[in-house]
Amino acid sequence: MQPRYQLLRILSDGHFHSGEALGATLGMGRSAVWKHLKTLAEWDIVLHAVSGKGYRLAHPLELLDHDAILCFVPDEARSLLPHLEIHHDIDSTNRHLMQKGRLGAASGHVCLAERQQAGRGRRGRAWVSPFGANIYLSVLWRFTLSPEALSGLGLAVGVAVARALQDAGMPGVALKWPNDILWQGRKLAGILLEMTGELSGACSVVVGVGLNVRMPRQTAAMIDQPWVDMETALDAPVSRNEVAGRLLRHLALALRQFEADGLSAFHDEWMRLDAANGKPVTLQLHNDSIAGVGRGIDASGALILDDNGVIRHFPYGEVSLRMVS
Repeated sequence: MQPRYQLLRILSDGHFHSGEALGATLGMGRSAVWKHLKTLAEWDIVLHAVSGKGYRLAHPLELLDHDAILCFVPDEARSLLPHLEIHHDIDSTNRHLMQKGRLGAASGHVCLAERQQAGRGRRGRAWVSPFGANIYLSVLWRFTLSPEALSGLGLAVGVAVARALQDAGMPGVALKWPNDILWQGRKLAGILLEMTGELSGACSVVVGVGLNVRMPRQTAAMIDQPWVDMETALDAPVSRNEVAGRLLRHLALALRQFEADGLSAFHDEWMRLDAANGKPVTLQLHNDSIAGVGRGIDASGALILDDNGVIRHFPYGEVSLRMVS
């Protein structure tokens, strides 16, 4: 384990620890401790140093823990998730599982990370991923269905994420087509699906979820849209391990249900959570835009738009929905 991660394990309680005590625990001198502590700034972690007291984190830090996460995954869902990896630092949990999938990893393989160096959202947008603050989670799922039969899978995943958030005590969660989870109009979480397989045969999907739990304010300046995190919405501390476990539970069960029943099993619930239903929206299509009123989704998951009385359907693809305030 890297020394700075060992230091974080000790400092995560939010209390002061002297350089001498840290050095004794890690088997190194105080100057070496200080050298490793300085590297925490690379992970946007704020450290307080007070003469006579030592060092502490600006905020207590709950690091991800395998057993603590699985405490919130009941046996029915746990049996669908044979392997769970937790990384300190990774380029992208989705990219990692895409590589694992090509090497034969089993369906239900999970990857979580404390930090992503190259987290991605839809259409290649960067997903801001500071260390130990949020949830960066991906699940590999091997379907017996063809890619064509997976139309609407991302919407089912959105319902699963909303269910997990509701279980974690988050009221007022809404979904924005096709892959955003909102709270009071601000982005709380996003979904990224990446697929491999032949058009006529079985395929594998990596389902990625990025969820804001406690976004550091110094990092938030990098986000170019209205956003919110769970602790702000709830005005209370949130356990990342609990939220990760609840997400895994609902994702595993929803993915299994989608393979059996398709989008129809999630359609009505998605409609109830639709942030754009009955509201003015703008669709961005390549170099064009269309204004109208959202009317939910059809049976395939395509967006329904009321364009001045003309009902139009827009399938998932290079289309971006914007709410009109």
